[in-house]
Amino acid sequence: MLDKKKTKSDIFERIYDSTKIDLKDVRLVADLFLEEIKGALMSGKSVELRGFGTFEIRERKGRARARNPKTGETVSVKDHAVVAFRAGKELKNSVWDLSDSLSCEKKEK
Repeated sequence: MLDKKKTKSDIFERIYDSTKIDLKDVRLVADLFLEEIKGALMSGKSVELRGFGTFEIRERKGRARARNPKTGETVSVKDHAVVAFRAGKELKNSVWDLSDSLSCEKKEK
């Protein structure tokens, strides 16, 4: 059965196993990479990773009447920004037929 989640630590371990670069250095470089993406987004820039996808900021309009799903309470929501990810062509093509294998996995359970 496939794991449904891969954590940052799992990815660091895989990189370490593949490269034998010191795990501490792998963590440092990967964390710096993620901080650069975060910094670019916070300054209003989009981040394009060719072959993978694009992270961008999108504006969401506020609403006077929204519902808190946890409490059911009616609340108002101000205009706000959200991070959106658009998969690149190569990533889209790589996972195109993935739904077939996922549906087979569900049937096996």
